[in-house]
Amino acid sequence: MSDTIKKPIELVINRVKVAAFVEPRTHLADFLREQQLLCGTNIGCEQGVCGACTLLVDGVPTRSCITPAIACAGAQVQSIEGFDEDPLMAQLRSAFSAEHALQCGYCTPGMLMTARDIVSRLPDADDARVRLELSGNLCRCTGYVGLVRAIRRVLDARRDVGVVRQPDAVTA
Repeated sequence: MSDTIKKPIELVINRVKVAAFVEPRTHLADFLREQQLLCGTNIGCEQGVCGACTLLVDGVPTRSCITPAIACAGAQVQSIEGFDEDPLMAQLRSAFSAEHALQCGYCTPGMLMTARDIVSRLPDADDARVRLELSGNLCRCTGYVGLVRAIRRVLDARRDVGVVRQPDAVTA
């Protein structure tokens, strides 16, 4: 049995340039958690279905449990830890708390990443659109009512002060 050959990778994680070696089969979630010690990204289904591992790769929500780390060479990766100083994420965290969109917390990092994308990209989203956008993130605790209310709270607040779209939002 031969040792697996590790490949070099360079990318930017939470605005910090990172150079490392990874096995080709290492998923981005495992790379972040095990080699970068960024444990805010949770791993749920390991099949890209539940959304617990959602983070941003080049501004686009991405399932890190099925994305090979090596495929992110040269990319800008932002995990939940990279949003500590982000005003929009602060609004979302506050709204999640106020609307009881937090239960056990396991899905919360992925939900917040998806919620940020919704608010950034779809400033006019109604409840039905928010639910559609959240359909890739599973939560066994909240029933989604609080999640939708929290996201709508932020959408409505931003609309009230005239914020239309995040400048860095990636449109689909």
